[in-house]
Amino acid sequence: MDNFALMLDNSEGYRYFTTSLIVCPNAKCRRFTLTMTMHDYISKKDDYDRRMFIIGKPLQGWNLIPPSSAKVFPDYVPKAIRDDYVEACLIKELSPKASATLSRRCLQGIIRDFWGVSKGRLVDEIEAIKDKTDTQTWEAIDAVRKIGNIGAHMDKDINVIVDVDPKEAQLLIELIELLVKDWYVAKHDREARLKNIVAVSQAKDAAKTG
Repeated sequence: MDNFALMLDNSEGYRYFTTSLIVCPNAKCRRFTLTMTMHDYISKKDDYDRRMFIIGKPLQGWNLIPPSSAKVFPDYVPKAIRDDYVEACLIKELSPKASATLSRRCLQGIIRDFWGVSKGRLVDEIEAIKDKTDTQTWEAIDAVRKIGNIGAHMDKDINVIVDVDPKEAQLLIELIELLVKDWYVAKHDREARLKNIVAVSQAKDAAKTG
């Protein structure tokens, strides 16, 4: 796709915009992504005193299609959890601390729904599932709780907004994705496989008696 430069005088300075359009090569998908990145555009003189421009460091990026990197969770994941997760992904770059707040609320929703634990404070709810899940998963949850400012406030009101950087917000999002996959999806797939085994057995029994 075409790239373009902002050369008009403005309060921010010259900018250069690059765009990327990628179509998934998987025949079953074929979806496309469209992104845009804004760079600093630096004016300087060459060896012959001629004006030239150099594309500088990336300043900001946007996911245009799809609007975020959010994964599509299946319908058996509670809607409130899905909605908080999608919104956390949408605003991760624009407002990391708001994204982290939504992810923390999403994490609490998962623990309460999947494990039936409700103790008011997220730190207490995390502690309550220590013997209900595998050690590695629990340690990952607790490790994220301890990261920077997130860890300093995660044991307080779930709706408190604190300073968070995009990397910390992304860690929380990745944790949500991992838990949905390892808990909800794995449980659903296991139940589906077991039901299929029972159904096959019942069909065989019916054929024998028929």
